[in-house]
Amino acid sequence: MAQAVLERPATRSPALELRRGLDTLPKLLRANAVRFGDRVAFREKDLGIWQRISWRKYLDHARAFGLGLLELGFRRGQVLAVVGDNRPELFYAAMGVQGIGGISYGLYQDSLPEQLSQLIDFSEARIVFCEDQEQVDKILDTESMLPRVERIVVEDRRGMWRYRHPKLISFAEVEALGREAHGRDARRFETEVDRGRSEDVAIFCQTSGTTALPKLAMLSHANLIRQGMSFHTAEPHIAGRDEFVSYLPFAWIGEQMFSTSLHQLLGFTVNFPEEPETAQRDFREIAPHFTFAPARIYEGLHTDVTVRIMDSGWLRRKIYDWGLALGGRIVERRTGGRSVPWWMRAQRWLAHWLVYRPLLDKIGFKRLRVAWNGGSPLGPDYFKFFHSLGVNLKQIYGQTEMAGISCVHRDGAVHFWTMGYPIANTDLKVTDDGEIVSRSPALFLGYFKNPEATAKALRDGWLYSGDYGTLDPTGDVIMFDRMSDVVTLADGTRMSPWVVEAMLKFTPYVQEAMVVCGPDRRTLAAILSIEMHSAGKWAEDRGIAYTSYADLSQKPEILGLLEGTVRDVNTRLRPEWRIRRFVSLFKEFHPDDDELTRTRKLRRGFINERYHDLIEALCSTGSSYDAVFTVRYEDGRTGQIRTTLAIKNV
Repeated sequence: MAQAVLERPATRSPALELRRGLDTLPKLLRANAVRFGDRVAFREKDLGIWQRISWRKYLDHARAFGLGLLELGFRRGQVLAVVGDNRPELFYAAMGVQGIGGISYGLYQDSLPEQLSQLIDFSEARIVFCEDQEQVDKILDTESMLPRVERIVVEDRRGMWRYRHPKLISFAEVEALGREAHGRDARRFETEVDRGRSEDVAIFCQTSGTTALPKLAMLSHANLIRQGMSFHTAEPHIAGRDEFVSYLPFAWIGEQMFSTSLHQLLGFTVNFPEEPETAQRDFREIAPHFTFAPARIYEGLHTDVTVRIMDSGWLRRKIYDWGLALGGRIVERRTGGRSVPWWMRAQRWLAHWLVYRPLLDKIGFKRLRVAWNGGSPLGPDYFKFFHSLGVNLKQIYGQTEMAGISCVHRDGAVHFWTMGYPIANTDLKVTDDGEIVSRSPALFLGYFKNPEATAKALRDGWLYSGDYGTLDPTGDVIMFDRMSDVVTLADGTRMSPWVVEAMLKFTPYVQEAMVVCGPDRRTLAAILSIEMHSAGKWAEDRGIAYTSYADLSQKPEILGLLEGTVRDVNTRLRPEWRIRRFVSLFKEFHPDDDELTRTRKLRRGFINERYHDLIEALCSTGSSYDAVFTVRYEDGRTGQIRTTLAIKNV
């Protein structure tokens, strides 16, 4: 193996010293309810009004729900499946079940009924918590696939007044059972919490599933708590009075890391948007002090900001262009180790008030001290863009199996092409064949009911990530791509499709890009899916009529727009990495079609198989392809689409 990356010296966080000895998440919650009392733990927007929930109330709800489950026959070591949009009740349920020794298992709320039921059955969950009617309907429609499920707890019963299914019980009824039990024995929940051990499994967490069905990583209380402490030691930006907005899927390890582990360790306020559709507006209203999001969020924000600039008047657009160009030059000087002259700093002060602050206010970043990207790498162009606006954006690298975080950029050392430096108590190496491996106290316990996958991932105490990378001279980790996705070209050199894809997406008109390689290992081509909103507006501004996504994607003008993007990217690539041909796909890549994971990562193996004939045509010499594809609609139905796709040479 290559030489291990050694962690840099780090001071302990005083805020975390108080937490030592509290070795499970429910024990932390119990201590926080005493320490913080009526301080705001959660804030939820309901009917346009932000409702405050104290730490004392948080514990009260978790205790009531946990004891209610015991009254329903739930026992230590069993699994509670949780599905729905982020609400305080999801966290009451998770902390309540962990308090009585159970395991919480978050599922993605946009999963199709069959996918949801398959994962619930595999987890052996006895009780399912559903946020609303939509999720309950998915469970009831596939009830025959769920022989183990005994109860379905529903939080929001709107629209369900005629439901009479014997397994249904409301969240309020479960809490009522728990409060009755607490009245009979005020020490029962305390006793259950005290029985909890740090090595107990706290959560099942789905892996991303880029190559196959997701696996269920078993993470203990110790994994989650120690990871939070190690991360905060490296990143002391978060304070107890800070505001954070929870809008990412409860099932994602990143959301668990921030809204559960760090929340319990540090005591900041977690805010919940009223609805997914109002998340951006509510995010702006709160203006959090820090945020964490996957790459698709930052890519979307870049598109939003770019479109706003394009829509502004001539004078304002000129001012924006000046400010962004100035910010870009300053970022280049700083990343190159050069000083910024006084006159440039003076111009930047003016640009802050004229350009940066108004733009940041529009996206809710006005008070932001730090932002982290995680889940998948973010292209250097995006980092440069946000840093030019003054956003302290950093990369987090890690895996679900490592409780989400192994590396993070340090202040003053944000190298846009790297994944950052290992956090405290984390060792990282690169094997001789380029695979990144790591170990830490946060290393998971294994995959549930999958010893073969566990043995493959865990070897001699190291987690084998499946990521191809190297070590930067700065000491940071560089992750190029998945080992299985790296392409070996005809001359023997290896290239990362992700690097080119990130550059292709740095435009408001491309939502997703996938780079493929021809049989000759010389011809690189790209499948592009347009961003409907911005590409549609571009077409409307030019009087180009269209009827649908498929129609717009094949318009000659849109193909010319995409060709310009590809040509621009090619000018910045090595000759052998340049895109020779591309096609504009007639639809978006979508998780319901198994083309993306639920965290919006490309499932390359599936795409290569599904679009095999198209890829063959793309990598040959034809100028068009007559396509027949099966698509899956949101209600689960399938249908066929027949269309002709133009293939463009560059």
